[in-house]
Amino acid sequence: MGRSSAGSSASLRVLAHPLAAWVSAGVIVLAVWVCYRTTLSAPFLFDDFAAISGNPTLRHLTAIGEVLSPPNDGSGVTGRPIVNLSLAVNFALGGLEPRGYHFTNALLHAAAGLALFGLARRTLRLRTMRDRFGAMADPLALAIAMLWTLHPLQTESVTCVIQRTEVLVGLWYLLTLYCFARGLEEGAAALWHPLACGSCLLGMASKEVMVSAPLLALLYDRTFAAGTFREAIRLRWRTYLGLAATWLLLGFLVMRGGGSRGAAAGFGLGISWWSYALKQCDAIVLYLRLVFWPHPLVLDYGTKVVTRPADIWPQAVLLVGLVSAALISLRRRPSVGFAGMWFFAILAPSSSVVPLVTQTVAEHRMYLPLAAVLALVVVAGFAYGGPRTLLVSLGVVPLLGWSTIRRNGDYATAVGIWADSLAKVGDNNRARVNLAGALRDAGRLPEALELYRKAVEAEPNNAEIYGNISGLFIIAGRYQEAIAPAEKAVKLKPSLVEAHVNLGSALGSLGRHREAITHLRAALALDPRLDYVRGNIAHALIQLGEFEEAIVHCRLAVRENPDSVAGHAGWGEALLGLKRPAEAIVHCQTAVRLQPENIDAHVNLATAYFDAGRPTEAIEHYRTAIRLAPNNAGIRSNFALALSNVGRMVEAIAEYEELLRRAPGFFVAHLNLAYVLSHLGRNTEALAHAEAALRLQPDSPDARRAIDAFRNPPKGRAGAP
Repeated sequence: MGRSSAGSSASLRVLAHPLAAWVSAGVIVLAVWVCYRTTLSAPFLFDDFAAISGNPTLRHLTAIGEVLSPPNDGSGVTGRPIVNLSLAVNFALGGLEPRGYHFTNALLHAAAGLALFGLARRTLRLRTMRDRFGAMADPLALAIAMLWTLHPLQTESVTCVIQRTEVLVGLWYLLTLYCFARGLEEGAAALWHPLACGSCLLGMASKEVMVSAPLLALLYDRTFAAGTFREAIRLRWRTYLGLAATWLLLGFLVMRGGGSRGAAAGFGLGISWWSYALKQCDAIVLYLRLVFWPHPLVLDYGTKVVTRPADIWPQAVLLVGLVSAALISLRRRPSVGFAGMWFFAILAPSSSVVPLVTQTVAEHRMYLPLAAVLALVVVAGFAYGGPRTLLVSLGVVPLLGWSTIRRNGDYATAVGIWADSLAKVGDNNRARVNLAGALRDAGRLPEALELYRKAVEAEPNNAEIYGNISGLFIIAGRYQEAIAPAEKAVKLKPSLVEAHVNLGSALGSLGRHREAITHLRAALALDPRLDYVRGNIAHALIQLGEFEEAIVHCRLAVRENPDSVAGHAGWGEALLGLKRPAEAIVHCQTAVRLQPENIDAHVNLATAYFDAGRPTEAIEHYRTAIRLAPNNAGIRSNFALALSNVGRMVEAIAEYEELLRRAPGFFVAHLNLAYVLSHLGRNTEALAHAEAALRLQPDSPDARRAIDAFRNPPKGRAGAP
């Protein structure tokens, strides 16, 4: 036994080398990269859409006032300007490509791991801990940091982009305590304690859980340095005054949001404080179980609460016991009490009595509290078991890393993660709806429709689900079927913007443009910022021949959002209707630049070039449009016409033949191909295609004229005019 203990000490001695801190930091960063590099290709999920793709304040980083005033809509950025700023930086660098957002999340998580490592090693070297743990501070701190950064319970916080709120506030919280701890060293307070206050201020602007940081700093001082609260305040009252002043910013941000987080959190939102508090007894015990056995992990637990204490009395008894133990330990074993207060104080804003109605249980809330549990386990294990227990802790790290990599695999696709959630919480209708949406986006429409129907059976008065069903029918081109669920959604919830938009789109696609405009205007009245709705109104007006009014709407859309694809595309289309192709080119070019994969934008630009007498440039955009939509007969027909217009007859013939292979009944293609063939003197083939056109439209005078011309070509000419 003695030899084993000595061997363990020797194997750990290298971790206490003066360079160990730098090596450990590199190991932490490398480990995070290994475990999270696969998430770079993960899509946006869940709340990401409202906070990122649906967030207009991210669009212009230079408009810093707007960036620091995120929408007050209850999304993940509400009341959190620093989070919004970080997302705006990502948007400026890469638009809506998720890769950059995921990379930033992983980078911030690695930084938080480094901050935890630094805080742990300095804490273990303070006067109250030095004699027992100082010599092994570096390996102990490394074990704590590695277990925390690689724990699979952290995956939701790091991999779901908008849970950057947890990662950022965790980083600022840890930096606040780290800077405070460094300021306890002789002569260091003048530099490090102002940095602690600055970190605390940034944390207050990142998430509300930062509220406990000034108090935890005071408790840290009392526990590990000053010995009493009185002495801590006497020695460092200026620092505490600075930390407490950061509450003013948090108060301002909360009050600016009306004292709550919109429809996401607060009282009077359909869940009583009592039933929410009962649910948190169950939730906190679940969180603790997941610390030691992180399976199964679930992205969305739903919105259920507990109404009867009898349903959760064992969890409530355990929780009361843990809180009591933490309070008692504050006096008898201060370091243990500090860990307990860390855990409960940081969980309190989300896991107490203030209802968070959109998620009553969420794994991401354990991002920072997890550190307290792991630190307590590692340090207590070393205190009672010696170096061997520390080696065991380090030995667990690869297992946690492997579990994290596997869990991140579930996030690879939206279909995968929502199927996983529904399989684990089968009665979660929100997971069912989100899985249906993921299947819809993946083109698996029948499966999506089946899930939507099951979802609406579970919640027959849920307007959003009816709106989703109507949207799915629109994607499938089943416009008539889209009308009934859209009307149901509007009836159930007249303020649902998407329902009005879907109803307007379906009616417009059926040629009922006046009715479509009515509902699109209703959507616009509900949210005037929706530039794409103005674009849809403009498109309907264009179909009615009201080009000037369409331009008015497009101009407003572009004024609201200079990068509005719908606004520029509609403007260009309206100018084409007014026979002003030269002006149309400018707006069509902008639409293509903003959205290079937009088929209609390329077609309109090609048409504008063609009408402006620039067929060569038109050809390139028709070619791009065909690449994007190879089965669109109209685009191929226009492409072939442009080719023939510049004398590239052989290529035009090939395009017409490919078009007719895909769509044998395309009248215009037969007729135009007949004239191209005739131009090359191939009258027999030309006559065959003209006759095919006549069979398709027996009353067509154009087809009859072509047949007469090819049967009786003018003398001395090889083909018909």
